[in-house]
Amino acid sequence: MEYLDQMGRRIWLEQVPQRIISLVPSQTEFLCDLGLEEQLVGITKFCVHPKWIKKGKVIIGGTKNFNFDRIDALKPDLIIGNKEENYKEGIIRLSEKHPVWMSDINDLGAAFEMMRQLGKITDRQQHAEQIVSDIQLGLQDEFDHRGTAIYLIWQDPLIAVGKETFIDDLLRRAGYVNLISNDRYPEITAGEIASLKPDFLLLSSEPYPFSEKHRQAFQQTFSDLDVKLVDGEMFSWYGSRLLHTAHYFRNL
Repeated sequence: MEYLDQMGRRIWLEQVPQRIISLVPSQTEFLCDLGLEEQLVGITKFCVHPKWIKKGKVIIGGTKNFNFDRIDALKPDLIIGNKEENYKEGIIRLSEKHPVWMSDINDLGAAFEMMRQLGKITDRQQHAEQIVSDIQLGLQDEFDHRGTAIYLIWQDPLIAVGKETFIDDLLRRAGYVNLISNDRYPEITAGEIASLKPDFLLLSSEPYPFSEKHRQAFQQTFSDLDVKLVDGEMFSWYGSRLLHTAHYFRNL
């Protein structure tokens, strides 16, 4: 059967996939929540949910550096990746040998579409629809306006999250107004942060692992801002981790 992925690419599958490789941590968790843990034969070193997933699975490298020999040896009948999290050259090379379905997610609606499409491909439509419905139920109410914010994902150089990103959509839904609008992931200086005067400076736990020592240092630099550590998974994972997002937002 022919399928169209979120990048407009067509792939052909002869049957429901039984040997799946996931190149994206959030999509790995979603596949497991669909009941496909047994069919999942290969994952990345960054796939950490569910917490036991690395046991018995082949680690095929990272999200941006694949071990092609390991992948070929697994003989996958479906590889699942993402436009932003994986790298173009690697995906092109994999696509020469294997069916590769790619997601492209800049907002919550695209995340729901990814879940529904993967549910269809793997013959788990009803389960996927239930997950989507539960997420929608949790996020249906708007959260109180919290104020303006800058969301940092990297330390050296400082990199912030801009518009047309999944994180930006989640920030808005959580009640924040993102002050970064000039690029999707622009470098930013301390001086620019000070001049923008956000109410909140949000330090994400990933991809850079900001910690309490970083929060204290930023708070000393920006004494008039509210500097907070936030769980990056809750703002950037676009799979079934979204089931926990509403509760997290309420308790921020």
